[in-house]
Amino acid sequence: MAPRIADMSQDFEASLCLPSNKALSSASSNSSCSSYTEARHLAVVGIMFTAQTLLGVGGVPIQPFGISYIDDFSHNSNSPLYLGVLFAVTMMGPGMAYGLGSLMLRLYVDIDRMPEGGINLTSKDPRWVGAWWLGFLISAGAVALAAIPYFFFPKEMPKEKQELRFRRKGLEVSDLPVSKGEDSSSEQSPADSPEKKDNLAQIAPDLTVIQFIKVFPRVLLRTLRHPIFLLVVLSQVCMSSMAAGMATFLPKFLERQFSITASYANLLIGCLTIPLAIVGIVVGGILVKRLRLGPLHCGTLCLLGALCCLILSTPLFFMGCSSHQVAGISHQPGAQPGLELFPGCMESCSCPSDDFNPVCDSSTRVEYITPCHAGCTSRVVQEVPDKSQVLYNNCSCVAGGGPVSAGSCDSACSHLVLPFMILVSLGAALASVTHTPSFMLILRGVKKEDKTLAVGIQFMLMRVLAWMPSPVIHGSAIDTTCVYWAQSCGRRAVCRYYDHDLLRNRFIGLQFFFKTGSLACFALILAILRQQDKEERTKATKPNPGLQQQLLASEAKKEPEESRV
Repeated sequence: MAPRIADMSQDFEASLCLPSNKALSSASSNSSCSSYTEARHLAVVGIMFTAQTLLGVGGVPIQPFGISYIDDFSHNSNSPLYLGVLFAVTMMGPGMAYGLGSLMLRLYVDIDRMPEGGINLTSKDPRWVGAWWLGFLISAGAVALAAIPYFFFPKEMPKEKQELRFRRKGLEVSDLPVSKGEDSSSEQSPADSPEKKDNLAQIAPDLTVIQFIKVFPRVLLRTLRHPIFLLVVLSQVCMSSMAAGMATFLPKFLERQFSITASYANLLIGCLTIPLAIVGIVVGGILVKRLRLGPLHCGTLCLLGALCCLILSTPLFFMGCSSHQVAGISHQPGAQPGLELFPGCMESCSCPSDDFNPVCDSSTRVEYITPCHAGCTSRVVQEVPDKSQVLYNNCSCVAGGGPVSAGSCDSACSHLVLPFMILVSLGAALASVTHTPSFMLILRGVKKEDKTLAVGIQFMLMRVLAWMPSPVIHGSAIDTTCVYWAQSCGRRAVCRYYDHDLLRNRFIGLQFFFKTGSLACFALILAILRQQDKEERTKATKPNPGLQQQLLASEAKKEPEESRV
């Protein structure tokens, strides 16, 4: 414990404006860079990739196979509700994860090496690193326990009894709305429908790996050529891209834009955004079930949800404020900032270029990278009931000599964080309303024998086209707004300061772009469904010559019988 406290005091001494800092900082920098090994970092990244791969493989029995499994063994009118419950419960995982992360990030990353009196850093300090790894251990244990009941599931789930009654009723009632492909065949009895027998024959046998490889390209092309399937997948790719970027970088955005802690940002997402998204998914499933929405009305519901989500995201462009002033840093994006703004006041100081210990002059709202860059030569710790506050005095670059407080300056628009999150959460709820109806468009639009493979292709395309590139796209866009990069061992490391206006416009702009793409896809889906509905009505109103001949023949047979009576 004692060496840790000594290192902390040495760190504070190194941040002050002292002539001996140059030799001290260069020695520590060289020692840290000499121990830097690239192979160690690559090994850690490899372990993370392996863990994510195993996590993806383990989730396949639930999604996508679970979706087709539920739709196969449930009543057609109950399937939307069951899928809505499945999606809602799935969304509870991220909500609980954000809440767990909020608790874990309040602990320091090295919880086993914390000094007895507590470390001098606080969770609002930009150098704070929470115990991010602890949540993985807790979640992994919970997943292992939740997987145990799967061993007791039957090999084949019995079908819902209401499904058989519904099909018998469908034989008698001719004006029930049926969907193309699947429900049209359900109106016939199994004995009278050779197409039904063929479909069941294709589902029943277990294909070998070689047979599956031979059949897969043909089924893949047939599925991708389906216009409704392709457009629904593209709309979900846009929605998933929006969700992936939001889930990955929204906490960081809230921290920078509104000066809140990482713990509070995760708490807001877990308590507002995720619960409202769950409500939206359940509402979408209930609407499809209770209103018995067909494909056309499902497309209309998806279009309205995407449109309202897009409208709610417009005010987000204006909810924020510009960056506060940082001494020696230009706020022009792309330009390498310098520290020559106050050269005279730091002539006697040997400030390390790679040090970062921000202090704030609350009177002028000017932030300095380190106390050394503010010209401070002394440090005072004030004890308050809840925590200790560090102040720096005798600052030659500050009017009146200080004092300046440790930590970054707070944002001037911190009060806007709750209205911002309410709009984001309402938009997420409206976007989630489209989740179940869009899945029903796929399940009711493709052939029954292709249903499982179609859902698998859908999830594969969503992973490849949305969840993999979207965080990279959002991260690259956020990096373009950086105005000051920290250097570590001669390399560009982490971004210390962003241009808040550019950050807000580009982050929200990417979200707006993906929402617009989803809206355009749903509009095309609705146009195609209307065209198909119009063609079906036209065919229904046209007289059928064969049917007329059958009616005339039946009437001709009845006339002799009536004459005999």
